[in-house]
Amino acid sequence: MGRSRYCEVAIIGAGPAGLLLGQLLHSFGIDNVILERQTPDYVLGRIRAGLLEEGTVSLLDQVGAGARLHQEGLVHHGVELAFGGARHRIDMHAATGKTVTIYGQTEVTLDLMNARKAAGLTSVYSAADVKPHDFDTDHPRVSYVKDGVAHEIACDFIAGCDGFHGVSRASVPASAITSYERVYPFGWLGVLSETPPVSPELIYNNHERGFALCTMRSTHRSRYYVQCPLDDHVDQWSDERFWDELKRRLDQKAADEIVTGPSIEKSIAPLRSFVAEPMRFGRMFLAGDASHIVPPTGAKGLNLAASDVHYLSQALREFYDEKSSAGLDGYSAKALARVWKAVRFSWWMTSMLHKFPDEGDFAARIQIAELDYLVSSKAASASLSENYVGLPF
Repeated sequence: MGRSRYCEVAIIGAGPAGLLLGQLLHSFGIDNVILERQTPDYVLGRIRAGLLEEGTVSLLDQVGAGARLHQEGLVHHGVELAFGGARHRIDMHAATGKTVTIYGQTEVTLDLMNARKAAGLTSVYSAADVKPHDFDTDHPRVSYVKDGVAHEIACDFIAGCDGFHGVSRASVPASAITSYERVYPFGWLGVLSETPPVSPELIYNNHERGFALCTMRSTHRSRYYVQCPLDDHVDQWSDERFWDELKRRLDQKAADEIVTGPSIEKSIAPLRSFVAEPMRFGRMFLAGDASHIVPPTGAKGLNLAASDVHYLSQALREFYDEKSSAGLDGYSAKALARVWKAVRFSWWMTSMLHKFPDEGDFAARIQIAELDYLVSSKAASASLSENYVGLPF
């Protein structure tokens, strides 16, 4: 026997995009339900990004989910670029007046889950066979199965916040969507360890053996990455091999000072740039990874999801409060304008810092010239800083 209900906005996906959108809509008095095919523990188990722009932090504050972030997050004023055996600091705060905050995506998700629970809002986890229907009409609906019982939600709008592999974008006719993609010929092998970070700020390393990144989740938990071939498997990388390879790619001071330890988590992530246009299909809107993916080099994925749901929540507020569709009509173009700038920045950072297997010595020398220019030019370092801390919403 099927069961049905109505809400104003049905949100597919309980990652940071869906949860933040749900809280923003709730703050505007807009009724919403979140459907998630995984369990809460599975969602919280996904190890993801951990660098937040000021705009993202402001949105979390706006929905009352920023308290723990301000207690535990690490505010960074700059980053370091390492090449040719030396490190060079970029003072982003001096260039832009802005900072970034290190705070894990898992923690953001937990804080948003707790805020949603405290507000008494409906989230359906372990929802099987979620499908959006009739979004090209004035009466969209979403069907799903929970504990063997079929359910249906009638709604005014559907928000597809269910990631790159989600059902929302997959439900759009192929003729209505255009995809742009660049798949990079390498991946990132990442290790999480219960060790103090080697440096108080991130170190981006360009090295002839390949890219390396030193980052952290807290003052006692570090996250390190090395560029690796796409066909590598984590089983090939013992902790000892990882630490040895990382040290070979760092400057001497960092290699001498790094504290190693057992890995808590180890994984290989492929790198890609992907954008699907448009982000609106009738009464269904895409947000976050459902519409776009960027390589993690520029730390933009989670922050782009936040700007998407900011634009979408404002457009929906305008629709319900002011009876205007202008914001909804402009959502896709507005969001994509910011998305493509972040895609460009992430592509540029990736191109400048990684060793490309099909490019030789000429490309390597160009990279060093680019980095040298960056750290010696006030204008160039200001441009990097402006993009890194996040363009305005």
